[in-house]
Amino acid sequence: METIRRKSLSGARFLSFELENEVYCMDILKAKELMGWTEATPLPQTPPHIRGIINLRGQVIPIVDLRIKFGLNVRENTKRTSIIVIDSEFEGTPLLIGVVVDAVREVVNIPDEKILKIPYINARIKAEYIRGIANSAEGMLIILDVEYALNDDDFVILKKIGEQK
Repeated sequence: METIRRKSLSGARFLSFELENEVYCMDILKAKELMGWTEATPLPQTPPHIRGIINLRGQVIPIVDLRIKFGLNVRENTKRTSIIVIDSEFEGTPLLIGVVVDAVREVVNIPDEKILKIPYINARIKAEYIRGIANSAEGMLIILDVEYALNDDDFVILKKIGEQK
Protein backbone atom coordinates (compact mmCIF):
# COMPACT_ATOMS: atom_id res chain seq x y z
CA MET A 1 0.00 0.00 0.00
CA GLU A 2 2.77 2.46 0.93
CA THR A 3 4.53 1.80 -2.40
CA ILE A 4 1.36 2.59 -4.32
CA ARG A 5 0.85 5.80 -2.35
CA ARG A 6 4.42 6.97 -2.99
CA LYS A 7 4.03 6.33 -6.72
CA SER A 8 0.86 8.41 -6.86
CA LEU A 9 2.64 11.31 -5.14
CA SER A 10 5.66 11.26 -7.42
CA GLY A 11 6.02 13.93 -10.07
CA ALA A 12 5.37 17.62 -9.89
CA ARG A 13 2.30 19.29 -8.45
CA PHE A 14 0.58 22.01 -10.41
CA LEU A 15 -2.16 24.51 -9.74
CA SER A 16 -4.74 24.43 -12.52
CA PHE A 17 -6.69 27.50 -13.58
CA GLU A 18 -8.86 28.73 -16.44
CA LEU A 19 -8.29 31.40 -19.04
CA GLU A 20 -10.77 31.81 -21.91
CA ASN A 21 -12.31 28.35 -21.29
CA GLU A 22 -8.94 26.57 -21.52
CA VAL A 23 -7.26 24.87 -18.58
CA TYR A 24 -3.69 25.85 -17.74
CA CYS A 25 -1.37 24.80 -14.97
CA MET A 26 1.53 26.39 -13.17
CA ASP A 27 4.08 24.99 -10.74
CA ILE A 28 2.37 24.91 -7.33
CA LEU A 29 5.64 25.89 -5.63
CA LYS A 30 5.43 29.31 -7.31
CA ALA A 31 1.95 29.98 -5.89
CA LYS A 32 2.21 31.72 -2.54
CA GLU A 33 -1.45 32.59 -2.05
CA LEU A 34 -4.85 32.33 -3.75
CA MET A 35 -7.43 35.02 -3.38
CA GLY A 36 -10.67 36.20 -4.93
CA TRP A 37 -10.75 39.26 -7.13
CA THR A 38 -9.78 42.44 -5.29
CA GLU A 39 -10.04 45.75 -7.09
CA ALA A 40 -6.54 47.01 -7.90
CA THR A 41 -5.49 50.64 -7.64
CA PRO A 42 -4.50 51.64 -11.19
CA LEU A 43 -1.04 53.05 -11.82
CA PRO A 44 -0.31 55.72 -14.43
CA GLN A 45 2.12 55.04 -17.27
CA THR A 46 2.10 51.25 -17.01
CA PRO A 47 1.20 48.77 -19.77
CA PRO A 48 -2.50 47.75 -19.93
CA HIS A 49 -1.81 44.23 -18.61
CA ILE A 50 -0.51 45.69 -15.33
CA ARG A 51 -3.86 46.33 -13.68
CA GLY A 52 -2.41 48.19 -10.70
CA ILE A 53 -1.53 47.31 -7.13
CA ILE A 54 -3.21 45.84 -4.08
CA ASN A 55 -2.26 45.95 -0.43
CA LEU A 56 -1.84 42.43 0.92
CA ARG A 57 -1.28 42.58 4.67
CA GLY A 58 0.82 45.73 4.37
CA GLN A 59 2.76 44.63 1.29
CA VAL A 60 2.31 46.27 -2.11
CA ILE A 61 1.60 43.61 -4.76
CA PRO A 62 1.52 44.49 -8.48
CA ILE A 63 -1.32 42.80 -10.39
CA VAL A 64 -0.87 41.41 -13.91
CA ASP A 65 -3.92 40.38 -15.94
CA LEU A 66 -2.97 37.27 -17.93
CA ARG A 67 -5.93 37.77 -20.29
CA ILE A 68 -4.57 41.13 -21.42
CA LYS A 69 -0.94 39.95 -21.39
CA PHE A 70 -1.82 37.04 -23.69
CA GLY A 71 -3.98 39.14 -26.02
CA LEU A 72 -7.26 37.47 -25.07
CA ASN A 73 -10.60 39.27 -25.04
CA VAL A 74 -11.09 41.47 -22.01
CA ARG A 75 -14.17 40.60 -19.99
CA GLU A 76 -15.83 41.64 -16.77
CA ASN A 77 -14.60 40.08 -13.56
CA THR A 78 -16.89 37.46 -12.07
CA LYS A 79 -17.20 35.84 -8.66
CA ARG A 80 -14.79 33.16 -9.95
CA THR A 81 -12.11 35.65 -11.09
CA SER A 82 -9.07 35.01 -8.91
CA ILE A 83 -5.63 36.36 -8.16
CA ILE A 84 -2.75 33.92 -7.77
CA VAL A 85 0.08 35.56 -5.86
CA ILE A 86 3.30 34.08 -7.20
CA ASP A 87 6.70 34.11 -5.57
CA SER A 88 9.19 35.29 -8.16
CA GLU A 89 12.64 36.81 -8.42
CA PHE A 90 14.23 39.39 -10.69
CA GLU A 91 17.95 40.15 -10.67
CA GLY A 92 18.32 38.49 -7.28
CA THR A 93 15.47 40.45 -5.70
CA PRO A 94 12.44 38.49 -4.42
CA LEU A 95 9.21 39.76 -5.91
CA LEU A 96 5.58 38.91 -5.25
CA ILE A 97 3.26 39.33 -8.24
CA GLY A 98 -0.48 38.78 -8.43
CA VAL A 99 -1.73 37.25 -11.67
CA VAL A 100 -5.40 37.48 -12.58
CA VAL A 101 -7.06 34.31 -13.95
CA ASP A 102 -10.67 33.52 -14.83
CA ALA A 103 -10.92 30.81 -12.17
CA VAL A 104 -8.70 28.62 -10.01
CA ARG A 105 -9.53 24.93 -10.34
CA GLU A 106 -7.46 22.44 -8.34
CA VAL A 107 -4.04 21.06 -7.53
CA VAL A 108 -3.05 18.25 -9.88
CA ASN A 109 -0.17 15.80 -9.71
CA ILE A 110 1.51 15.19 -13.06
CA PRO A 111 4.39 12.72 -13.28
CA ASP A 112 7.38 14.15 -15.14
CA GLU A 113 7.18 11.46 -17.82
CA LYS A 114 3.60 12.55 -18.66
CA ILE A 115 4.67 16.09 -19.52
CA LEU A 116 5.22 16.38 -23.27
CA LYS A 117 7.44 19.15 -24.53
CA ILE A 118 6.31 20.26 -27.95
CA PRO A 119 7.62 23.12 -30.08
CA TYR A 120 4.17 24.30 -31.16
CA ILE A 121 0.72 24.03 -29.72
CA ASN A 122 -2.56 25.35 -31.05
CA ALA A 123 -3.27 27.50 -28.01
CA ARG A 124 -4.35 31.07 -27.73
CA ILE A 125 -1.09 32.14 -26.16
CA LYS A 126 2.48 32.19 -27.42
CA ALA A 127 4.17 28.79 -27.54
CA GLU A 128 7.27 30.07 -25.74
CA TYR A 129 5.16 30.64 -22.60
CA ILE A 130 4.23 26.95 -22.54
CA ARG A 131 6.44 24.50 -20.66
CA GLY A 132 4.60 21.45 -21.96
CA ILE A 133 1.28 19.65 -22.07
CA ALA A 134 -0.08 16.70 -20.15
CA ASN A 135 -3.08 14.44 -20.54
CA SER A 136 -5.34 14.12 -17.52
CA ALA A 137 -8.75 12.75 -16.68
CA GLU A 138 -10.13 16.22 -17.46
CA GLY A 139 -8.41 16.38 -20.84
CA MET A 140 -5.27 18.14 -22.01
CA LEU A 141 -3.61 20.49 -19.53
CA ILE A 142 -1.34 23.24 -20.79
CA ILE A 143 1.56 23.79 -18.41
CA LEU A 144 2.43 27.45 -18.39
CA ASP A 145 5.65 29.15 -17.35
CA VAL A 146 4.09 32.29 -15.87
CA GLU A 147 7.42 33.92 -15.06
CA TYR A 148 8.69 33.44 -18.61
CA ALA A 149 5.51 35.06 -19.89
CA LEU A 150 6.52 38.22 -18.06
CA ASN A 151 9.37 39.74 -20.03
CA ASP A 152 12.28 41.75 -18.60
CA ASP A 153 10.48 45.04 -19.26
CA ASP A 154 7.56 43.79 -17.15
CA PHE A 155 9.90 42.72 -14.36
CA VAL A 156 11.64 46.11 -14.30
CA ILE A 157 8.25 47.83 -13.86
CA LEU A 158 7.02 45.26 -11.34
CA LYS A 159 10.22 45.49 -9.30
CA LYS A 160 9.90 49.29 -9.12
CA ILE A 161 6.28 48.95 -8.02
CA GLY A 162 7.22 46.38 -5.37
CA GLU A 163 9.97 48.62 -3.99
CA GLN A 164 7.57 51.51 -3.41
CA LYS A 165 6.08 51.58 0.04
